[in-house]
Amino acid sequence: MGLDDKIQNAAKDIEGKVQEAAGKATDNKEAQAKGKAKQAEASVQKAGENVKDGIKDAID
Repeated sequence: MGLDDKIQNAAKDIEGKVQEAAGKATDNKEAQAKGKAKQAEASVQKAGENVKDGIKDAID
């Protein structure tokens, strides 16, 4: 996983956590759901990058 990808995934995860927390604070269910979705997307992207890294390491 490249450093840029790690930074982007971490930023998306943090953004999702902030959005979810803001939604909870304001009782906004839509914001909470969008925040959780961003966190899930970041997690899936991280998993995909980890698979790519594993394949690359196995080949090297």
